[in-house]
Amino acid sequence: MTTQKKLDNDTQNTRKNILKRILQVTIYIILIAIILFVSAGRIDWAYAWIFIATSILIIIINAFILSPELIAERGRKKENVEKWDRSISRLLIFTCLGIYLVSGLDIRFKWSYELSLWIHILGIFTFIFGNVLVSWSMIYNKFFSTAVRIQYERGHIVVNAGPYRFIRHPGYLGMIIYHLAISLILGSLWALIMACLVVALFIIRTIFEDNTLKNKLEGYRKYAEKVKYKLIPGIW
Repeated sequence: MTTQKKLDNDTQNTRKNILKRILQVTIYIILIAIILFVSAGRIDWAYAWIFIATSILIIIINAFILSPELIAERGRKKENVEKWDRSISRLLIFTCLGIYLVSGLDIRFKWSYELSLWIHILGIFTFIFGNVLVSWSMIYNKFFSTAVRIQYERGHIVVNAGPYRFIRHPGYLGMIIYHLAISLILGSLWALIMACLVVALFIIRTIFEDNTLKNKLEGYRKYAEKVKYKLIPGIW
């Protein structure tokens, strides 16, 4: 009876955290839309709508292909998060939102020259590719959290399948790729400055997280000896 009660509680908590994650993502998309259209001073911005529609489509696909356990983890209140990651995460939120703010202001004040259609299309495909890499990573890594922490309560182990056979942090590489692509979709070269700050923060986070995993996650040092590169195969 106690076991059944525990299972019922776990199921209830999983559902609650999934709903929480859906709410988080929904609010974030709405916030992005508000920033884009308010900063641009217009809503007839085709590439902004294309970007938002593409993002929503990716979210919907992920909702079907990712495990409920992973979605619940990304929505739950996190315990034993590394202190340094709290600071980096806050900076990432502001710099990521900064991409949309600068893009909108660029459209309003025409800071950048108008980009060719093929550059916008390249940005869309690059954005999709980056997200595919992130989704691929999440499919194989059920511990892919929004915060850097050792998930003792979930039996955290080293993941060495899928894209983790080639680099140790494929999810971060995907995020770097798609954040760089956003400014191309939206047609703002100035937004690339904010995107480069995002890239720098992800590189810093990769270094800190890799060291944390080496020191705290059993088996990670051996995995790091086998898979030598953090982000870019053959380089780093």
